[in-house]
Amino acid sequence: MKRYAILTLMIFGPAAWADSEDFLICARNYPDNAAERLKCYDRAAEVSHVKKDEPQPVGTPDADAAEIRPEQASTSYLTRVWNLDNRTNRDGSALDRLQPHQQNYLLIQKTSSINSQPYSPSIGRTVATPYDYDAAEAKFQISFKTDFATQDIDLLGMHTLRFWGAYTQQSYWQVFNTRNSSPFRETDYEPELIAAFGTGNQTGWKLLNLGLLHQSNGRSNPESRSWNRVYAQGGWEWGDFSLLGRGWWRIPESAQKDDNPDITHYMGYGDLMLRWQAEDNSQSVALLLRNNLSLSQNLGYLQLDWTLPVDLGRAASLHAQFSNGYGESLIDYNHRQTTLGLGISFREW
Repeated sequence: MKRYAILTLMIFGPAAWADSEDFLICARNYPDNAAERLKCYDRAAEVSHVKKDEPQPVGTPDADAAEIRPEQASTSYLTRVWNLDNRTNRDGSALDRLQPHQQNYLLIQKTSSINSQPYSPSIGRTVATPYDYDAAEAKFQISFKTDFATQDIDLLGMHTLRFWGAYTQQSYWQVFNTRNSSPFRETDYEPELIAAFGTGNQTGWKLLNLGLLHQSNGRSNPESRSWNRVYAQGGWEWGDFSLLGRGWWRIPESAQKDDNPDITHYMGYGDLMLRWQAEDNSQSVALLLRNNLSLSQNLGYLQLDWTLPVDLGRAASLHAQFSNGYGESLIDYNHRQTTLGLGISFREW
């Protein structure tokens, strides 16, 4: 039945659906991909059918329209997250300009090895007396970005240039350690500036990011840790799968100011993020890999995140996380451990 509705719309043209922005979005997002465009038409027709057949209370917003946005359901992950199709903001408010950056979640996790005495080869950065920490703690991450300038370009296969400011905060809270007043063990702050170039491709290589990133834990010695990097990151996408590959160069610091001179030996020189997301956005699997690319002393880090298809209201899903290696947090950059966490992750807003 939906197919006939779509054919009717296609035959009679704009007169049949001039009032429906959803179909215009489908045509704009998939100008060269008839199969994906037809899928998008199907979803939009289904939403339109629901809205017409189910009466809405007078004076109340359309609940189905708020719950299902065809442009979000049909647009690919990288296109959506980096706004590669130049979709306008949903409204004019300043808050609406905030977009997800990295994952946002709250977990209870347990480690196989407590880092009770953090150390660094830099003078004055080694804890003398071991801390009384628990293996189980709460971990949460807040991450968002906003774009502040956009430019259409035609340069080396790039068609759009968008400038972003981003912020990520990751905290580790010893919530069960009541004997020590449940302290925050570590909080890492990560602001960055990003120039995102869009290729305009519907599949394959989709973007190139050039970024400047600072990461620190904002603590005094001996716990102080920080570093600054510039990086280049490519983004590729095929259907429900995406790949982000990044290489970075650490900005040198003087020996007196360097909190962690050997950090690249443990944290490496780049990372890979492989991600799969179900077509209906119900679940996703993300794999983060880092490596120092050393043949003699190869060190790295692996993190696997899975958002489970169990809804917790409209804003969250169950989230499981497994990690192994060096650099779970900045204070742990040279400490190897395995962690397992379970909690909730917050969806795109």
